[in-house]
Amino acid sequence: MKTIQVPALARVEGEGGLFVRLEGEQVAELKLNIYEPPRFFEGFLKGRHFQEIPDITARICGICPVAYQMSSILALEKALGVAVTDEITILRRLFYAAEYMESHALHIFMLQAPDLLGHQSALSLAAENPELVKKALRLKKIGNDLLKTVGGRSVHPVNACVGGFYRWPEAAALQALIPDLSWGLEAASEAFLWASELDYPDFEEDYEWVALHSDSRYATMEGSVRSSIHGDLDVVDFQKDYVEFQVPHSTALHSHGRDGGPYMVGPLARFNLNFELLRPEAAALAARIGLSVPIKNPYKSLLARGLELVQSYAEALEIVRAFQPSGACHVPVTPRSAEGAGASEAPRGLLFHRYRLDDAGLVEAARIVPPTAQNLSRIEADLRGLLPGIAHQPDEDISLACEALVRAYDPCISCSTHFLTLDLKRT
Repeated sequence: MKTIQVPALARVEGEGGLFVRLEGEQVAELKLNIYEPPRFFEGFLKGRHFQEIPDITARICGICPVAYQMSSILALEKALGVAVTDEITILRRLFYAAEYMESHALHIFMLQAPDLLGHQSALSLAAENPELVKKALRLKKIGNDLLKTVGGRSVHPVNACVGGFYRWPEAAALQALIPDLSWGLEAASEAFLWASELDYPDFEEDYEWVALHSDSRYATMEGSVRSSIHGDLDVVDFQKDYVEFQVPHSTALHSHGRDGGPYMVGPLARFNLNFELLRPEAAALAARIGLSVPIKNPYKSLLARGLELVQSYAEALEIVRAFQPSGACHVPVTPRSAEGAGASEAPRGLLFHRYRLDDAGLVEAARIVPPTAQNLSRIEADLRGLLPGIAHQPDEDISLACEALVRAYDPCISCSTHFLTLDLKRT
C-alpha cells in the first residue's frame, strides 16, 4: 500500500483534497474531499431586502462576482415581474463580457497552460516566456478596467441592481478603453491560435453537457437550459431535472441529472451546445484550425475559453463603440410576495438562483447552485476514467496528472463551499 500526499493544489481557487486507493490498475476508492467549512450564504440572505442581494452574493467569489450578481438579479426580476430596457440588457452583456475577459485570461495562461507546457507555475513560465505572461496580464487587466468602469469596482462591483444599474458608466471612460479593447481582440485571437498548438493529453469521455441556449445569440443570461441528451428545459424547472445531494466526504453538494448520472457545465458545454451561434470573429478562428463539435476532451476546454475570450473582446468593442444611453438606467421595482428563478453562465458554467420574497420584498428562502458544485461528480467520474490508463506510472506523475485534470475544469471551490491534498493508496 502506498500513500501520496500533496499539501495543497496550486492554481485553483479554494482548498480540499483528493483520496485515491488503487488495487492494481483499478480504482477501488476515489473522493474529492472538499473540506472548507460551509459559508451559509443561503442562510444569511434570509430577511434581507431584495435590493441588498446582488451586492451580498457578489462576495461569494472575487473572480466571478458578476455572475452571482446577475443570476440573483435575473431571479429577483422574474419574481417581481420586472422587464428592463434594451439599453440595460446591452450594458449587462458588456458587464458580463468584462468578467469573461479577466477570468478566462487568468485561467488560460496562469492556471492551465503551465500544465500543458511542463511548468510548475506561471512564474517558471514567465522566466522562459516573459512576453507571453505580460500579454496574459494585460488581457486580464483590460477586463478588470472594463469591469471597474461599468460596475464601479474591479472586484465585487457595486453598480448593478434589481431593475438595472444605479448609474450609467461615463461615456468618456468607456471610449478611452477602445484602444485597449482593440489590442485585446487581436491579442486574444493570437492567444487562441497559440493554444490550438499545445499538446493536450489524449483523454475523451462521453458527457451530458448542460448550458443556457438562446436561438438568437451565444447565451450568457438568456434562453432555456439545454441538455445534450434531454433537450431544452425552462430555467424555472431546472431543479426538477438537476438535483443536489450530499456526499460524506464534501462540504459542497454534488449534483446529478435526470438519469442519475453526472453532467458537465462550463465553457466546453457552452461551446458544444452553442457552436453555431459564435460571433464571426470566433467562428472564423475555429474554422481556421478545423475545430468542430463535439469536443470530448476536458483538457481542450481551454480552446473553448480561448474562443470565448475572443468573443468577449469583440462584443465589448462593439458595445462600447455604439454606447450612447438615452433612457433611465433602471426601471421601477415594486415589492411583492412572489418566487422566481434565474440563471446565467458564469465563466465556469451554469449558475442557478431561486428566491422567495414576502410582501415587503424581504427574502424568505434562497437557493444557489454554483457551477463547480455541479461539476464535482463529473470530475470524480473523469478521474476514474483517467487513472486506469496511468496507474503504471510513478506516483508523482499520477498526482500531477490528476491535478492537471482537475485544473482543466477551473474549479472555484470556495464558490461550491476548496482543493487539493492528494492521498493515494495502492494495494
